[in-house]
Amino acid sequence: KVLQVADMHYADGRSTGCEDVLPEQVAGCSDLNTTAFLYRVIRAEDPDLVVFTGDNIFGADSTDAAKSMDAAIAPAITMNLRWAAVLGNHDQEGTLSREGVMRHLVGMKNTLSRFNPEGVEIDGFGNYNLEVGGVEGTLLANKSVLNLYFLDSGDRSTVWWIPGYGWIKASQQAWFKQTSLSLQKNYRNEEPRQKEPAPALAYFHIPLPEFSSFTASDFTGVKQESISSPSINSGFFTTMVEAGDVKAAFIGHDHINDFCGKLTGIQLCYAGGLGYHAYGKAGWSRRARVVSVQLEKTVSGEWQGVKSIKTWKRLDDQHLTTIDSEVLWNRGSNGRRRKDHDRS
Repeated sequence: KVLQVADMHYADGRSTGCEDVLPEQVAGCSDLNTTAFLYRVIRAEDPDLVVFTGDNIFGADSTDAAKSMDAAIAPAITMNLRWAAVLGNHDQEGTLSREGVMRHLVGMKNTLSRFNPEGVEIDGFGNYNLEVGGVEGTLLANKSVLNLYFLDSGDRSTVWWIPGYGWIKASQQAWFKQTSLSLQKNYRNEEPRQKEPAPALAYFHIPLPEFSSFTASDFTGVKQESISSPSINSGFFTTMVEAGDVKAAFIGHDHINDFCGKLTGIQLCYAGGLGYHAYGKAGWSRRARVVSVQLEKTVSGEWQGVKSIKTWKRLDDQHLTTIDSEVLWNRGSNGRRRKDHDRS
């Protein structure tokens, strides 16, 4: 079970006020409300992994970026959970550079975050993958039955005549392709051989242009603001489709969008913003996304590969309400619904 935490926008704790809350919520509202919600959802869901998908801190308002990051991530560490993080577009706006923020993250307790793959020339900081092994004592114990990819989607465009946000570069896509191919070869060719590749999930911050492909009739959740993707399409969606293992991609960045929609066999999902110092919509609860991955079990009781991937969201309301539960992928479905629902 993976808990996705998007856009905490953490700054200086108690002294940092909340944005876009109801008038009666303003007094005493601060970064500490973000921390309190994170603790609540961790206790309720008991995830195996927490993934922080960028804008973890709001650098411009933080006095000390390292201290802000420590405070933002603290609930995962205090609850002794393993966690991973990627960078957004605001993390580096304080006292640490983009590289500095990532170096700090990889040095923190309980983290599975990595700085970058070793020996590879690659753009950005925090491009890495994690492998989730099969159940110990089963035939798949030494194989990765679920793969997680983490990418740095950049901050601002690095090409001076192109405005807007950054994008996932060719060097990152080459690393992703190589990693995916190698994992798939291993899964299919080494004993015990598997027919299909292990499913994978991708986590990054800024939406791909393809997140604009949906209308309200073909997604679950809400779209309440425009899709703030880069102004050029660097082709990462096509790269994922061609690789064939990614079943869902999870992002943040646009805080009051929280939908999942399926395009060409890949679910594209927003988390919705969790942070109280981040812009939001007064009266619309801060939220977090949960992904639950189930394994197949044989008649004889042997655990096998992944059977299904489900998701839901938790709201920071009185009851910590669960909403929009849905199946993202089932083995054997090839990730496709009926044609009239699929935009592929």
